[in-house]
Amino acid sequence: MALPVSQERPVTAGKSDTAPERPGRGAWWARTGLAALAGTVMAFAFPPYDVWPLSILGVAALTLLTRGRRARHGAWLGFVFGLPFFVVLLSWLRVVGWDGVVGLSAIEALFLALMGAGLALTSKLRGWPLWAAMLWVTQEWARDRLPFGGFPWGRLAFANTASPFTPLAALGGAPLVTFAVASCGTLLAWAGLSVLRARRAGTAVLPWRTVAGGLAAVALVLIGYAVPVPTTAADTVRVAIVQGNVDRPGMDFLGRPMLVLNNHAGATEQLAADVAAGRAPRPDVVIWPENASDLDPFTDPAAYARIDQAVKAVGVPTLVGALVDGPDQQHVRNEGIVWDPSSGPGESYTKQHPVPFGEYVPFRSELSKVITRLQRVARDFYPGTGSGVMHLGPARIGDVICFEVAYDEIVRDTVNQGGRVLVVQTNNATYNRTGQTEQQLAMSRLRAVEHGRAVLIAATSGVSAVITPDGQVQQRTEELDQEVLNAVVPLRDSQTVADKVGAGPEWVLALGGLLACGVAAAAGWQRRRAAKRP
Repeated sequence: MALPVSQERPVTAGKSDTAPERPGRGAWWARTGLAALAGTVMAFAFPPYDVWPLSILGVAALTLLTRGRRARHGAWLGFVFGLPFFVVLLSWLRVVGWDGVVGLSAIEALFLALMGAGLALTSKLRGWPLWAAMLWVTQEWARDRLPFGGFPWGRLAFANTASPFTPLAALGGAPLVTFAVASCGTLLAWAGLSVLRARRAGTAVLPWRTVAGGLAAVALVLIGYAVPVPTTAADTVRVAIVQGNVDRPGMDFLGRPMLVLNNHAGATEQLAADVAAGRAPRPDVVIWPENASDLDPFTDPAAYARIDQAVKAVGVPTLVGALVDGPDQQHVRNEGIVWDPSSGPGESYTKQHPVPFGEYVPFRSELSKVITRLQRVARDFYPGTGSGVMHLGPARIGDVICFEVAYDEIVRDTVNQGGRVLVVQTNNATYNRTGQTEQQLAMSRLRAVEHGRAVLIAATSGVSAVITPDGQVQQRTEELDQEVLNAVVPLRDSQTVADKVGAGPEWVLALGGLLACGVAAAAGWQRRRAAKRP
């Protein structure tokens, strides 16, 4: 689509440089409409649509729209781009309410507004395509942490979990994938601007910037193919992943007490019967999902007995997801518990990053009076403090629970502390058939490549999956089915480059974007000061 762009002018001291051209009312509305359209279109780069090239085009569009604008106009365009992008991306939250969708989208779009201001500022610097790409990492770096621990949904990397950019995750994690995608988009914008200038000048020869920008963008797309993604391992383990299903999806998925637990216990006992009859291979370990038991097995004798009965039937160590009472009556723990058929419950992992407004309510006493829906979160989840590295039979697993797979440091710490295979226990029953489960599956695929680990997703009602260390989905279930996956997966010890460098690339790129904004702001101030001199 044709985007209105400002004609690039040489940087000289004078009025045209110190005061960027104000767009007319028609141009202002055109840019606003195009920004909203571009943000909407970019949402389709993400699951469940998976048109990943749209992530490149979205970056290019916002780059062109903010090029040469004032910072406040760039901020407006960034917000207008971000709001519909997040509304489409997070539409799965409509189960809770559309007001939640719009509210969260508006908060997340504020980060893109700040980025839009930065894009406008740095567009006046030499090498602006580089600074613009860094600002995408800066924006994601901030969103991943703020507020209340951040919300990483919508990172460019999560739209590219099965694209030529994906192998770059093994070198620098999700931030490097985002930077490569953003660089490809800004380079295309640079090339496109050169074509427009050549046409306006009546030049028939293709400008060198167009050729250079196009070739560089193609190189970025292809470079991922040169990154090795090792998958071999000396050891393997046979796992069975139990998806017991729920009575009905939505806000009240738990139904009556013991219902979800009975589903998973019954499916495990059926697995034991299939093994005894020779219809299924005997697993070394069994994995249940998050919230497979909605009752605390340590305080509820019936829940304890039902879990113990199922684990004894299958006869192998089982990872059980359960809600466990916290240190007081106001809190609950979201745990993965290693349950041995002989000795019962042993090691456990407590979810470190509870979801704000879903698993705990910030400022509960004040907000619950205004938003009565928050009263449905009866007790706040108590956060864990340690990683999910545990011994599950012959396997040393790294357990992460649900949304934690979106956070770089939680998964990275689990691997660096000894996890040989990653387990993602999740309960997406509230959001079945809304697209949310597919988005979380994509994140798990990226983590497999980033850390060179097989990833085992155990979901209450789907999607459960077996993902190989190169990010391929070997097996998966459908949503709202009761099913058991049985697979042999590698146990790996070696670290990827991304594991070794940790958050270093993200900090370098994020700070580079901030530094560029500072330089651009200082240069603009100096030019305005010089222009005022007689």
